[in-house]
Amino acid sequence: MDVFHNAKAVRLRSHHDKFLLADEDEESVIQDRNGSSKNARWTVEFVSGSDSIIRLKSNYGKYLTASNHPFLLGMTGRKVVQTLPRRLDSSLEWEPIKEGSHVKFKTRYGHFLRANGGLPPWRNSVTHDIPHRTSTQDWILWHVEIVEIEVQSPAGRPSAPALPHSDSLDFESGSPSSPSNKSGNYSRQESTDSYVGSPPKLDGRTIYYHIADENGEVDDESVEGYSFTFRGNGVEELTRRFEEETGIEGIIMCTRSPLNGKLYPLRLQLPPNNVTMHLVVLLSQSKAAKELESKDHSWPLYSLIG
Repeated sequence: MDVFHNAKAVRLRSHHDKFLLADEDEESVIQDRNGSSKNARWTVEFVSGSDSIIRLKSNYGKYLTASNHPFLLGMTGRKVVQTLPRRLDSSLEWEPIKEGSHVKFKTRYGHFLRANGGLPPWRNSVTHDIPHRTSTQDWILWHVEIVEIEVQSPAGRPSAPALPHSDSLDFESGSPSSPSNKSGNYSRQESTDSYVGSPPKLDGRTIYYHIADENGEVDDESVEGYSFTFRGNGVEELTRRFEEETGIEGIIMCTRSPLNGKLYPLRLQLPPNNVTMHLVVLLSQSKAAKELESKDHSWPLYSLIG
């Protein structure tokens, strides 16, 4: 792609007006508004024998990598990380595709580099995926800013060595393991989105939530978890809002009974008076969700107040 042919280093700005950053842990990749950070700089390498496939190297000397590890269990999005494997395989390779004034970055397997928005833990995260919802189609569009030009001619441009493609994204053969999703980092990542001056007065109720794993378990439910403000009383409206914010479909909003510790789905209406709620979110294709749906629970129109 022409925009990269004379580019030695670039910045990538997402649809959310945030830059692709190599996190300081030298493993994670995030979005942040600080485009002046040295970690927003990505060195361009063309794969030898190709004028359309590139690798992007971070400030830490590691490559932008489309890993095979799910961002969250049960979801289609996979983690994008920084790695420096012993063998440079196709998981490090991206094909820039121009779309209007923006660029999409496609993996060898047809996924696209995606800047996620919405609620935590998706907010400020970066995955590779195929967007299915109309509301998230723009999340794979990036604006490329060239920060350093290659002085050599394209014919003399140094390129990355030509190595055999690996048809597997499994890193066990050489790449370091992908980092786990560290929920504790999100408050720091979101700090650049904070309000300047006095925060606005919010109406509605505060919803605290945890996202359960395949078996319905939560890492540490004693911690309050993520939160957002919801203005409404219907469970269907709450579920739709959550799906729109996160870009995923098929979730079940649950509360945990203080009596027996079991999860029960929310029914019809939320408790009155905008009381604060503590919820557990199940993905509908998870084992826990299927077991829940197979049982005939007798539960009130609104679930327990957290």
